[in-house]
Amino acid sequence: MPEADPPAPDRRATEAPAPWRQLERREVYRNPWLRLEEHVVALPNGHETLYGVVRCRECVGMLPFVDAHDVLLVSQWRYVIGRATWEIPTGALHPGEAPEAGAQRELAEEVGRRAGRLLRLTGFDSSKSILEEHAHLYCCFDLEPAEATPDATELLVVRQVPFDEALALVLSGEIVDAMSVIAILWSDRLRRTGPWPPEPMSSSG
Repeated sequence: MPEADPPAPDRRATEAPAPWRQLERREVYRNPWLRLEEHVVALPNGHETLYGVVRCRECVGMLPFVDAHDVLLVSQWRYVIGRATWEIPTGALHPGEAPEAGAQRELAEEVGRRAGRLLRLTGFDSSKSILEEHAHLYCCFDLEPAEATPDATELLVVRQVPFDEALALVLSGEIVDAMSVIAILWSDRLRRTGPWPPEPMSSSG
């Protein structure tokens, strides 16, 4: 009988990869929202290479629940992809600003609401490679009116939709913004696995 093929090697790492070393760094460009840097780095195998890094401020995204079933979404023209998109309200934190405070500020600026209660969903890094940007995501409950003061570049349309419709827009690929996709999917998981709205876990202070 022919010999059986040897088992495939287990390529799962048994220990953490060795870090890369920064040899040089220079700032190529800066504006109020981001910095672009060019690095020279040394890999553990001795190879040296250029590496571009984009650094952005931390940001927040909020999924505002008007009631147990309806949410607020915003639409605006997104210049880079060349079309309007439906999203949750999002924005960059100010220097030294706590995520919860930034969430309340952006919620007021974009949709004219303040949350009586914030529920933290998760935090994530927008890119694993060239972009340094950490996002904080929240559900917002017990909404109250607040003065909407969007930035001059934020020409927003605000729409109240059933949560199930927002979820369908994610699943169909109509909603493409990462913060919106993650926040809506996290919220759907919570709705399916526990009481809804959930019990208070984190307050806005």
